[in-house]
Amino acid sequence: MGKKTDEPMTRSEALSRLTSLCSKSEHCLYQIKEKLREWNVSADDYSYIPYYLEKEKYIDQTRFARAYCHDKFCYDHWGRVKIRQMLRHYQLSDEDIAEGMSTISEDDYRQTLQDLLLAKNRTLRDTDIYLRKAKLMRHLLYKGFEPNLVSDAVEEFLD
Repeated sequence: MGKKTDEPMTRSEALSRLTSLCSKSEHCLYQIKEKLREWNVSADDYSYIPYYLEKEKYIDQTRFARAYCHDKFCYDHWGRVKIRQMLRHYQLSDEDIAEGMSTISEDDYRQTLQDLLLAKNRTLRDTDIYLRKAKLMRHLLYKGFEPNLVSDAVEEFLD
């Protein structure tokens, strides 16, 4: 069972849980610190545990950025704007974000944009071209694709 949130967790318990968690999937420093805050660890442990996890390579910001970009693009079909926004939320450096973004090939990116456009178009019942265009653009922008790419793709598709 989980610990009560007001009862602090010991260093060994927190390290054990976090090493297990980080062994199973990629996590960033921000997520680790959030867990430590939830668990009410002491100030010393709050400083030591992330340092230890980085030193022992349980967490690596660049590795996390690459994995996050790959997964969000390949499985959730997010665009670069949305992915970048979330990586900034996780307080990753611009270098780490750029490294993560480099995992997305331009050809795959444009193909995914086209696939999403076609899939969304099949679901629309509107016959008015302006409504259809607006809905297609809104959907692709929501998914995080760049406005200029979305506009060009929708214009080309509807012509």
